[in-house]
Amino acid sequence: QVQLVESGGGSVQAGGSLRLSCQASGYTFRSSCMGWFRQTPGKERELVASMEGYGRELYANAVKGRFTMTREKDKNVLYLQMNSLKLGDTGMYYCAVRLNSGCPIRWSDFSAWGRGTQVTVS
Repeated sequence: QVQLVESGGGSVQAGGSLRLSCQASGYTFRSSCMGWFRQTPGKERELVASMEGYGRELYANAVKGRFTMTREKDKNVLYLQMNSLKLGDTGMYYCAVRLNSGCPIRWSDFSAWGRGTQVTVS
């Protein structure tokens, strides 16, 4: 059974930093495409960053140069380091995994999701 559990969200002032974590279990973590998405009320989940199983990363233009996604394979943990946070980064952040081949950008093409962790920038 695939499980993804996010943590690390919170409230932070603009310009600050947070690091989100996603503890994964129930599948082959090291070779799967994973992503971070965020959602704000009334909007669809949007891709923040994704990482193919063997390391290639993709970032949304809005976060390039500020966010970094990493994967700790021996612990099955995915991270999202968020620096220079802006008001527009506020939202619920979700970790996701795609269990089939490919590494898409639409949330609906991922296979499983965590429950999310809230990030509020003021």
